[in-house]
Amino acid sequence: MLPPLKPIPIKERLSILFVEKANLDVLDGAFVLVDKNGVRTHLPIGGVACLLLEPGTRVSHAAAVLAARVGTLLVWVGEAAVRLYSSGQPGGARSDRLLYQARLALDDEARLKVVRKMYAMRFGEEPPSRRSIEQLRGIEGARVRETYHLLARKYGVEWKSREYDATEWGSGDLPNRCLSSATACLYGITEAAVLAAGYAPAVGFIHTGKPLSFVYDVADIFKFDTVVPVAFRTAAKKPENPEQMVRLGCRDIFRESHLLEKIIPTIEEILAAGELTPPEPAEESIPPAIPNPEGLGDAGHRG
Repeated sequence: MLPPLKPIPIKERLSILFVEKANLDVLDGAFVLVDKNGVRTHLPIGGVACLLLEPGTRVSHAAAVLAARVGTLLVWVGEAAVRLYSSGQPGGARSDRLLYQARLALDDEARLKVVRKMYAMRFGEEPPSRRSIEQLRGIEGARVRETYHLLARKYGVEWKSREYDATEWGSGDLPNRCLSSATACLYGITEAAVLAAGYAPAVGFIHTGKPLSFVYDVADIFKFDTVVPVAFRTAAKKPENPEQMVRLGCRDIFRESHLLEKIIPTIEEILAAGELTPPEPAEESIPPAIPNPEGLGDAGHRG
């Protein structure tokens, strides 16, 4: 008898894998990719944080079950991964952390402290005092636009503005297409980390009203140190397949920067800035009749 599957912590995993035009299945107990010629490619699913599934991919029930058990996020995306249609949820199962996150987001003073911490970590300096979240957002927007111009000048890329039409992928210029592909990679692994830590992707502090608001909040802290330079560097080379080159570049920078080791500790640090304690369970609440055994994975992994 084989021992029960136990999730590997996010920090010890590969970051992302893209899959297109193939079937994902489980054969002989292993996660495999089967192409149109019937060729099987084994995927180390338990050691991958996130699988991004592009058009032409089919997933069997057994494959979805195995991915959930080992804590690998499955994300169904559109062309070049810039449109997210759906995602599996291997984590996010910690009610205490969800309530803590919600408590911080609903307290105006605590929320402002969390936002200020995010800006401090992102820009390497304390934001101006006595500013509302709306004012901080305006300051951030100006700095981001200036950073785009500086990177474009550094890599010799013609830059107009950050805009693209997700419904018409080919209509965007090369720098914007590269940026969209790069940020999609970052959002994939950030969502996997948020869920693995036991938090809700939708409960944001700067961003709001989107299913991935908190993912955008966290990803923005790392974006300009990781994927944005990759996007501009790729655009400067004008490759034949820029999306593929961007993905490879993102994969390399994730590994070199040890990004998966940093995301969850960063989440804990920014939430701690709110200076609120996690809520205690109500006195009348009932604990689980059969406690879950201690696992190897992160707090939100179901295991």
